[in-house]
Amino acid sequence: MEMNRSQRLPVPQQVAWEALNDTALLKQCIPGCESIEPDGENAYQLALTAAVGPVKARFKGRMALQDIQAPDSYTIQFDGQGGAAGFGKGSARVTLEPDGEETVLTYAVNAQVGGKIAQIGSRLVDAAARKMADTFFTRFTEALATPVPDEAAQQQDAAPEGGDTQQTEEPKRKRSWTAWISKS
Repeated sequence: MEMNRSQRLPVPQQVAWEALNDTALLKQCIPGCESIEPDGENAYQLALTAAVGPVKARFKGRMALQDIQAPDSYTIQFDGQGGAAGFGKGSARVTLEPDGEETVLTYAVNAQVGGKIAQIGSRLVDAAARKMADTFFTRFTEALATPVPDEAAQQQDAAPEGGDTQQTEEPKRKRSWTAWISKS
């Protein structure tokens, strides 16, 4: 299976790079992701649940970052086992290019699957992979576009200036990742 796509991110290149290396953020954005744990330098153990056609399984695997050219690109090598459902392995080349105040992320994935997943047929496997990628990038882009207010700004909004006790604006509500994820 091969998949090539580009995605425009509403942040500068350095911010996009840092977000792509933030395991807590990635865990929230990857569909079905249960955990991402460090496993050596630039390597991680992952656990996620995925459905491909009628086959739904919990996959455990390893992901390693290679050819790191911060903040421009890296290659992700991955390998996952889903028990009787099968396996998936491959690589993805991720590139970030600045475009003004935004960044264009381009990725090229080359993967192989085996077991029951492979028996389903390449159309369903490709469709499931594209859906997972689309869901990830929708969540990732929304997370980058949603400003997280800092505490100083919240305290300033809550305290009236000059002793004036009458507020003309409604106080801003704090957004949390938990609330955002539960909406999806």
